[in-house]
Parts: sequence; structure tokens; C-alpha cells
Amino acid sequence: MNNNNQQQANDYMEIDLLELAAALWKRKWLILIVAVLFAAIALSYAYFMVTPMYTSSALLYVNNNSISFGSANLSISSSDLTAASKLVSTYIVILSSRMTLEDVIDTAHLPYTYEQLNKMVSATQVNSTEVFRITVKCDDPYMAEKIANTIVKVLPQKIADVVEGSNVKVVDYAVVDTRKVSPSLTKYTAVGLLLGFVLACAYVFIEMMMDDIVHDEATLIDTYGLPVLASIPDLRIRNVDNYGYYDKNGNRTSKSTTSKTKKTTTSSRRTTKAKEEA
Repeated sequence: MNNNNQQQANDYMEIDLLELAAALWKRKWLILIVAVLFAAIALSYAYFMVTPMYTSSALLYVNNNSISFGSANLSISSSDLTAASKLVSTYIVILSSRMTLEDVIDTAHLPYTYEQLNKMVSATQVNSTEVFRITVKCDDPYMAEKIANTIVKVLPQKIADVVEGSNVKVVDYAVVDTRKVSPSLTKYTAVGLLLGFVLACAYVFIEMMMDDIVHDEATLIDTYGLPVLASIPDLRIRNVDNYGYYDKNGNRTSKSTTSKTKKTTTSSRRTTKAKEEA
């Protein structure tokens, strides 16, 4: 029977959630220190190592009543938001084309390649209207403003060359914005704090699962199915009144009282010996 219980204990492992919670609470200071340490590392990395980024945006308006693509004519009313959405999407594709961005690089004398500039520039439609926003993200706020306004200058002509009858107007030019959009110090700190907390809890969990020491009778009974016939108290533990020594007459004496008696007896013997020598 005991062999079967031991075999079952080896086949699978049960996790006591209360025991796990107690282990985590016991090592709470370790978990807290590790979490704070990782948060400080993440904050330092974001502040000193990550390059801050800035953005600058411009708004353009699509004004088209009649557009022709080659020999086909397409009429679009201002109230037809679906058609306007498709039209703005077409203009965004033209914006990200190599022809447009290389013209922007040459006009503004930018120190970027087409691939680099393409990653810096993005365009989105504003609330399903005929207005779309051009956003440039760069590590220099003044460079971001310069690129955005150069695109505003170049793009209308590029669109007119591709889409006949198009009319793009500037709603708002880009301005210099010195507020950093990344990195987010709060986000980095929160991620570091969470990572440190998870790693510390994982360490405590693994330490608990790898611990094969029998700490109490319940471990023997629940894990191995072994009955506990007797237990021997640890007399090395101090400040415990539940156990003690027994004298030769069978009377129980606490450990602290026994220690005091031994000290008194030793002192008396030393005093008697000193008097005899005198």
C-alpha cells in the first residue's frame, strides 16, 4: 500500500495553493526587492539608453467633385464618406511611394534614404472624413517639422500627376513639438516592475517545488501515506515552553528552569571550592 502511494507521488505532483501563498508571503521582501530592482533598471535603461522621439503632423483636405482615371470618370459627392475613404487611402499610397519620398529627400536635402524616411512617415484618415493627417516621427523635433512641411509642399503635385482632377488643400501646417512621444518612462517602469515580480515569484515557486525536506507530519501522510508513530521535539529551539527535561525522579522541568538550576549549581560549587582553598 505504501509502495503504491509512493509510486503515485512520483507520477504526479500536487500544488497546494495555500502553501504556495504562504511561501510567497514568507519571501515577500525578496519579491519586493527584486521587483523594485528590475523597475529601477528598466527606468534607467529608458532614460539613458533609449533615444527620445518626437512627432510633427500636418493636415490635408481632399476636395474632389469629379475625378478621372484615364478614360473613366468618377463623380464623388462630399457626403459620400465611403468613396472619400477610398480616395484618401489612394493618396496615402501615393505618399509612401518611392517617387514621392525621394522627391522630398531631394527638396529638403535630407540625410536619409528612401527606406529610412518611409519608416518615419505615416498617414491616417481623420474620423472617416476627407481630411488625412501626415505624421513624421524623428529624434529631432525640428527635423520632423521640416520633413512634414516638405511633404505638404511636394505631395499635392505628385497626387495631381497620378489622379487627374484632384485638388488637395492644406488644412494645417506642421509645427515644432518638443514633447517626447517615446520612450514612456511610466510604461518601461511598469514593465520592469511586473517582470521582476514574476521572476521573483517563479524563483520562490521553483524553490518550493525542489524542496524535498520533510518539514512536518502532514507531508509524510499526504505525500507518501506513511503514518507518524512518534515525533521528537527539537530541544535546540529557545523560548518554547511546551517541552523540557525530566529529572531522575520523573518530575518535568522546563528548559529555562533547568538552565538556571545548572548555572546556580555551578556557581555554588565554585564558591565552596574557593572557600576550601582559602
